[in-house]
Amino acid sequence: MEVHGTCKNGFEGVRDAFIQNFEEGLEVGAAAAVTVDGESVVDIWAGDADPNGTPWERDTIVNVYSTTKTMAATCMLALADRSELDFDAPVAQYWPEFAQHGKESVLVKHVMSHTAGLPGFVPPVTAAQIYDVDAIAAQLAGQELWWEPGTQSGYHALTQGNLEGEILYRITGTRMAEWFQREIADPLGADFHMSLPASEDARVAELIPPAVNPTTADSPVAELVINDVAISMDSIAGRTLTSAMLDATEPQTREWRAAEIPAAGGIGNARSIARIHSMLACGGEVDGVRIMSEAGARRGLEVQIDNLDQVLMTHMRHGIGFARELDGWVTSPNENTMFWGGWGGSVAIVDFDARASISYVMNRMDDQLTGDQRNQRISAAAYAALG
Repeated sequence: MEVHGTCKNGFEGVRDAFIQNFEEGLEVGAAAAVTVDGESVVDIWAGDADPNGTPWERDTIVNVYSTTKTMAATCMLALADRSELDFDAPVAQYWPEFAQHGKESVLVKHVMSHTAGLPGFVPPVTAAQIYDVDAIAAQLAGQELWWEPGTQSGYHALTQGNLEGEILYRITGTRMAEWFQREIADPLGADFHMSLPASEDARVAELIPPAVNPTTADSPVAELVINDVAISMDSIAGRTLTSAMLDATEPQTREWRAAEIPAAGGIGNARSIARIHSMLACGGEVDGVRIMSEAGARRGLEVQIDNLDQVLMTHMRHGIGFARELDGWVTSPNENTMFWGGWGGSVAIVDFDARASISYVMNRMDDQLTGDQRNQRISAAAYAALG
């Protein structure tokens, strides 16, 4: 197994952690990246892009599931920084049809912090339905709340992205995938896509599904185990995770890749994720490209709730579009750090104190929804190097 790419002096520990994951049989193909002050200090990749042995190349990209949420959140932070969006405003101020069944009280910041009370779809939806963003928006507008907004968090696994995407669309008249490409990815030269052109399909690594898939609605089990907690299928967690009938093979389809799925459909690599987040970590500007003010970037740090998340069944502090703390996932020595990750193991960390970003992507999916040991090793090694 050969590791490709670059690793600056002092950051060899990140490469060692990356290699250890392969040596222990935990990887098929993967990539990791670290930036400091906007400079790339780690940009490495290795392994195979699929089970057939196709090499993972420098420009290989892969579906990163909920790490996509960090890109959607970056769009919303930028929009707020331009005074086009108010996180304290009701969602219905921008999306009048949303004000049904008591949802007049749902604020944009509730959507951003998984406290809006709409963690799943009622009734459950199929992949084909998810691809129709207008129909999904209409369904969410017509749904009833699962709890009083702002009183507790329950991970909005897919719905958060659709809610954010519709808010952005109502403000700008542009779909989030296009807005992200034009306003965030292209200016930063980042190879990350919320809607992937067919011309790029040959570069996409094949995800290898985990042994356990909690999102399959026709599961024969009576309960699921989430972060070592047994939950019933009719609990908030059970209803949320089975409200979208998906499995990990869906991102191999052209329909998924072309669709706008701001909570789970993003396709990129570690380099592109670290590049975009280096902009945030450096106060909204990197290499002379300013996307937002430093105050605007730091709004993601604003803690909205500190509680036991009713879907992930673990203690969390949610900020604006990012987590500030989640038991057993990312540990940072610096207070002003925010992060999120994706089903299967990908992760993205933004550290304002170190002016650093850390990212990891892979194609062999782990069973855990949070706390993947591979990305923990890499982030720990990065922090050891950062001192």
